[in-house]
Amino acid sequence: MSNRRVLVIDDEAGLRHTLLLILRDEGYTVQVAEDGEAGLRMALAEPPDLVLCDVRMPRMGGLEFLERYQRAGGPALVIMMSAYGTLDAAVEAMRGGAYDYISKPFNADEVILTLRKAEEREQLQREVARLRREVGEVAGFEHVVGVSGAMKEVMELAGRVAPFPSTVLLTGESGSGKEAIARAVHRASPRRDRAFVAVNCGAIPENLLESELFGHERGAFTGADRMREGLFEEADGGTLFLDEIGELPLSLQVKLLRVLQERTIRRVGGTGEKAVDVRVLTATARDLVDEVREGRFREDLFYRINVVQIHIPPLRTRPEDVPPLAEHFLRRHAPRLGIDSPPLPRDLVPVLAAYSWPGNVRELENVMERALVLSGGAMTVDHLPPHVRTGRHPFQLADDAGDLSVKRRLPALEKSLISRALERCGGNRTRAADLLELSVRALSYKIRDYGLE
Repeated sequence: MSNRRVLVIDDEAGLRHTLLLILRDEGYTVQVAEDGEAGLRMALAEPPDLVLCDVRMPRMGGLEFLERYQRAGGPALVIMMSAYGTLDAAVEAMRGGAYDYISKPFNADEVILTLRKAEEREQLQREVARLRREVGEVAGFEHVVGVSGAMKEVMELAGRVAPFPSTVLLTGESGSGKEAIARAVHRASPRRDRAFVAVNCGAIPENLLESELFGHERGAFTGADRMREGLFEEADGGTLFLDEIGELPLSLQVKLLRVLQERTIRRVGGTGEKAVDVRVLTATARDLVDEVREGRFREDLFYRINVVQIHIPPLRTRPEDVPPLAEHFLRRHAPRLGIDSPPLPRDLVPVLAAYSWPGNVRELENVMERALVLSGGAMTVDHLPPHVRTGRHPFQLADDAGDLSVKRRLPALEKSLISRALERCGGNRTRAADLLELSVRALSYKIRDYGLE
């Protein structure tokens, strides 16, 4: 016997009464409604476990009920009831998200069997979700590698926010894996089958960024010889990931805030508004609280994007994640390089774990790809870069008190300063050049000469 709630929606009073008797005999709690409009009010006011809904009714038919119920986030499984001649509509309803349909006329056994099947499916889905929680797995996070307690907490929080459209702010040092978590949140969300669009707000010149985000109309500026959709329109129905959100100019911060509030965009040079359905994820390596305090980031935008904040800890604080990450990168890059994927040699593990990884996960990935290239797959400790083998920061000046030569020490100092400026500016060469008091062209040459690209 069941004590579950069933809502019956049908314009035929006799059928409503018949189903009421059948379902009550089987232990269901039953509510009835005479059309989709009344049924929708009841379903949202007192959520049922299952809905039996006729396809063709006055005022609001079954297809419209289904669409509006699902849009409102109704969780119940909906089973359509279809008379002769409306079978195509019932099939259309299943494409729109209905669980099943029953053809009229039907007998009591058919109704009960269909409801039992629906309940079994729901119970199975709950059991799968429970098992995933018990083993620490979250659907969509299969490609995020991490065994440390800190990363398990990150994935658990990310998995909890993934199903909702709320804005998420990912924080952490450069290279710590913020985009990987953002992609996992998208894969675990109801938007997983739509686009995931990523853009680095510090990598696009300020005068082009507005057009990149919101698009432009033909003739909006010199060279705009055709209309172009922006990234918000490209991500419509999906997820837009705004990396290095702290680099966004103040003038665009105002416009982004308006888009997040109104859910509409206006192309550069346009006059009309266009509605967009986009889930926005943001990331930054900066301390946005300091940025707000210094007047470089709008306080209202900070609160708008900081609905849920997820901090990705630096790799140096979770050395237990280094070996599985290293193995993951070997498996990822070996096929691309035409090399049989090798196991991670045991003697590399303590060396890798002892290094501080100032470039975080991105640096580890580059080191493992380098080792694959140099070794052809049969790698040893000697295939690791010298600074990893010695545990020394690559941009740290040599601690040699006897060497006071400016000529010999100056290149190392310059390389260190450029690296720190690029890290502080999230890779934005224009801002880094301003900090270093260099031209962008001179900085580009030095980045190339020092191998910092």
